[in-house]
Amino acid sequence: MKILKKIKSYLELVKFEHSIFAVPFAISSIFTVEKGIPPLEKIFWILIALIAGRTAGMAFNRLIDLPFDKLNPRSKNWASVSGLVKPFEILFIAIFSSLVLIFAAYQLNKLAFYLSPVAIILFIIYPLGKRFTYLVHLILGLIYFIIPIAVEIALKETVSLSSIFLGLAMAFWVSGFDILYALQDIEFDKKVGLYSIPSKFGIRKAILIARFFHFLTLIFLILTGIYAKMGIIYFVGLFILTLFLIYEHSLIKENDLSKINVAFFTVNGYVSIVYMLIVILDVFISKIRIW
Repeated sequence: MKILKKIKSYLELVKFEHSIFAVPFAISSIFTVEKGIPPLEKIFWILIALIAGRTAGMAFNRLIDLPFDKLNPRSKNWASVSGLVKPFEILFIAIFSSLVLIFAAYQLNKLAFYLSPVAIILFIIYPLGKRFTYLVHLILGLIYFIIPIAVEIALKETVSLSSIFLGLAMAFWVSGFDILYALQDIEFDKKVGLYSIPSKFGIRKAILIARFFHFLTLIFLILTGIYAKMGIIYFVGLFILTLFLIYEHSLIKENDLSKINVAFFTVNGYVSIVYMLIVILDVFISKIRIW
């Protein structure tokens, strides 16, 4: 029972369930690049690299942010703050996950292996970023930007415009909802001197910036479909995706931030899953090509 409790604490530490934000987009990238199913071994190592990378990123984030998390009322029950997971354990998880990421990249190809440290460097820069720039949300976006590019490098050792556009879509999607999530800490960030778009521009402007970022997400998803030569199912699916994003933003108002968690966790999870489904359906079913 102690072992199970410890494992639960580790999973809570890295918010393992939030992998739902990244994994469906990575799978979408696989099918967009391959227009079919690549070797299962490739899929396996791509997913291992992605999950290990996300785990490393969360662990570095928790470790570097620990001094501030101890002061923030919102994070008082987190495993890292309450002592359920010790700092040396967090460091071990971060290093071990980073090594798994590098090993998975090595299993894919040499180029992926050589570039894998770039992701680890970004994992460390992101939590440090809130100490010196209110554009820290875009650093997180940069991490997600490289996911489709890394997938194509893993599969083809090349980079296409469609992967770049999908990376930009993911970057602005993540940056947008990270801004919304940061609305919860606006007063705390001001008090302790941390940087964020909400603490810099206020609630109203931060919401408008997040909306603009998600508008850019849709633009880049359209460009992804054009350059990846996707079919009618893809573009009809983007209309459905747009409705989810509109619903997400309808939940968050300048004078009512009570539904941020619903918008952040629930709706964004649906966005990534819906996008994955429309890509898979388009690749395997759609015969009508627009471009």
